[in-house]
Amino acid sequence: MKSKRKSLKYAKWGYIFILPFFLSFLIFSLIPLIDTVRYSFYEFYRSGIKEIGPNFIGLENYKALLDSDMLKYAGNTLILWLIGFIPQIVIALLLASWFVDIRMIIHAKQFFKVVIYLPNLIMASAFAMLFFTMFSTNGPINSILTSMGMKNPIDFMGSTFGTRSLIGLMNFLMWFGNSTIMLMAAIMGISPDIFEASELDGCNGRQRFFKITLPLIRPILAYTLITSVIGGLQMFDVPQILTNGQGSPDRTSMTLIMFLNSHLKSKNYGMAGALSMYLFVVSGILCFIVYRMTNGVDSDEFSKSMKKYEKAHKLRRKKRL
Repeated sequence: MKSKRKSLKYAKWGYIFILPFFLSFLIFSLIPLIDTVRYSFYEFYRSGIKEIGPNFIGLENYKALLDSDMLKYAGNTLILWLIGFIPQIVIALLLASWFVDIRMIIHAKQFFKVVIYLPNLIMASAFAMLFFTMFSTNGPINSILTSMGMKNPIDFMGSTFGTRSLIGLMNFLMWFGNSTIMLMAAIMGISPDIFEASELDGCNGRQRFFKITLPLIRPILAYTLITSVIGGLQMFDVPQILTNGQGSPDRTSMTLIMFLNSHLKSKNYGMAGALSMYLFVVSGILCFIVYRMTNGVDSDEFSKSMKKYEKAHKLRRKKRL
């Protein structure tokens, strides 16, 4: 009798190895997400020691949020994000292009890269406490200004401009290093022959940056913008600690997640679920707009044209030789 060889099936081991991820995703992400959507249509909160609901009320939570100050807090979130993001992306692009440019002789590049990335490793809560101490009325910054001849200390956190500027500065310092490293990796992925060809054809630095570098790093630039938009909408820890959860002055630094946290703290689960759904929809719309703006349909055509340009330049160089 012929002995039958047992065939080993490796497919089941793949499913076994990824099973812990799916279990953790199901328990800690998918089920809470479904509950959030479900509770957004219910009246469910605590009044003192009495628990109200859950009672199905349809879209009343969504209507109540539109009648509240939610749009004001959305505007605050957008302003705080822009104050930190605009200098972040500009500085990150400049640093990435400088560090990658082989024509610029920069000594100790690795040291500067580490220094640039270090603020990203500091916890946001520690950053907020540091700035709260430094820019308080009796803090080191006011002490230095007073010793230089200023009569009255500046109340940085007593004005809308001062508080928003501090929050934007902290977000900029924490995240520009991460953006710089990602954009450096994107620029290093561009073929050096393209830059060499553009230089031999008389392309200056500004033309090379706007006509070659920016279009070719569109995918990574889109990823950076999208993650920044999502992070901006989820801004919480920095303004929460800096203003002690009050969004002072006059709630001009209150963000959407701080507003959501106030509903969760008061056990108003229905309203919190509706606000979470609003955030989800707005995040999706903004990310789609950013993706279409930075990674349009012409990116593939541009890449093809750049490859043709590179080949044509190689042929011209061979003919010259």
